[in-house]
Amino acid sequence: MYEIVEKRALTTESDDVWIKAPEIAKKGKPGQFVILRLHEKGERIPLTLAGTDPEKGLIRLIFQKVGKTTKEFGTYKVGDKLADLVGPLGHPTELENFGNVVVIGGGLGIAIAYPVAKGFHDHGNNVISIIGARTKDLLILEDEMRAISSELHITTDDGSYGTKGFVTTVLQKLIDEGRKIDRVFAVGPVVMMKAVANVTKPAGIKTIVSLNPIMVDGTGMCGACRVTVGGKVKLACVDGPEFDAHEVDFNELTQRLGMYKEEEKVSLERFQESHAGGH
Repeated sequence: MYEIVEKRALTTESDDVWIKAPEIAKKGKPGQFVILRLHEKGERIPLTLAGTDPEKGLIRLIFQKVGKTTKEFGTYKVGDKLADLVGPLGHPTELENFGNVVVIGGGLGIAIAYPVAKGFHDHGNNVISIIGARTKDLLILEDEMRAISSELHITTDDGSYGTKGFVTTVLQKLIDEGRKIDRVFAVGPVVMMKAVANVTKPAGIKTIVSLNPIMVDGTGMCGACRVTVGGKVKLACVDGPEFDAHEVDFNELTQRLGMYKEEEKVSLERFQESHAGGH
């Protein structure tokens, strides 16, 4: 059983937890993920590692309380245990000294962008980070991102903090200024990653995105997480989760992510009706 040893609310919508999982903590690298199950009757959900502490045997997960399982996870407290935790899964981020790297995180994607940005920083890159959220209240990990970035740009859709607009607004400005950019890493909502790819493609900048398709087993057996990359079918769990942004079929990914919207809605409503007082 995997015990929650630390927990804090980052925003009204997202929580930050450290969980006892020594084997995963020992091997987990930036870009990789775990699949967890809260209890015997719970569904399996993938969450990207937001950090590891091998010495203490802890892994860090940051999640947004949007669906049935993540809202239920939000009711768990320090001392509570998870039934299952499998990982690390997927390929880690390709980390080396590329030179000038722009790391972009949108919304909860900042939780994934942070360990990757730190990895680039630790490999000697000049890291320019761009993080964005709908509004200031939903922005996470600002101080941590600032600590490992030579520049940190912040955007909000409503203009309540930083630059009003999207992460691509700042990215386009950097490109227009003639800044030397050797690689871009972007993670966040599909529409954001697609927009980043559209900005970097004409400039010929290698761009990597971390995809979040529907996932069940995480071992390549079920095929639920298939995505089309470069005209070929790939499985995000074993071939990814990171791919060349300029080869991803984002339209197909968007369609597939919406396949179970109605079922997800029903599941959440049932949970909220039956768990009004906690778990």
